[in-house]
Amino acid sequence: MSNRRGRKQDVRAALDRAQGAVAQGVDVAQRGASAAAERIGPAARQTREVTADRLLAARAWSAPRLESASKYVDSDLGPKVSAVLADAAKRVEPADPKRGRVRRVMFTGLAVAAFAGVVGMIRTRRAQTASFDESTTEPEPVTGSPNSADGARASS
Repeated sequence: MSNRRGRKQDVRAALDRAQGAVAQGVDVAQRGASAAAERIGPAARQTREVTADRLLAARAWSAPRLESASKYVDSDLGPKVSAVLADAAKRVEPADPKRGRVRRVMFTGLAVAAFAGVVGMIRTRRAQTASFDESTTEPEPVTGSPNSADGARASS
């Protein structure tokens, strides 16, 4: 058992030494970082100012060039690109189908069918009226029949 206690104590002692070394390292790092920040701070401010100046100079240089480029696109390049795109659209668009021919044939067939229907209707009506006229003709009166009034007078 005493051997185990000895090992635990040794491990604890090593851990305590490591923690102490880490704490000392953190202190040294913090002091070094603050010293570096003090030295770098003015340089960072100066760099920020120089960068802002150069950015303004770059913007001042590029603004007129962008303006002239936009005028070129509006006046010269735009119409050319538009013409090329319109030409490409005409080439890509499929040809119009010949609808007139199909419609003409369809309407001609419809007109022929309607005409045939009207002709058939007229013939049917004529046939019906002809058979009605034959069946509705009145018979002529027969003379000399016993029921007729002329015959009764003649016999008296």
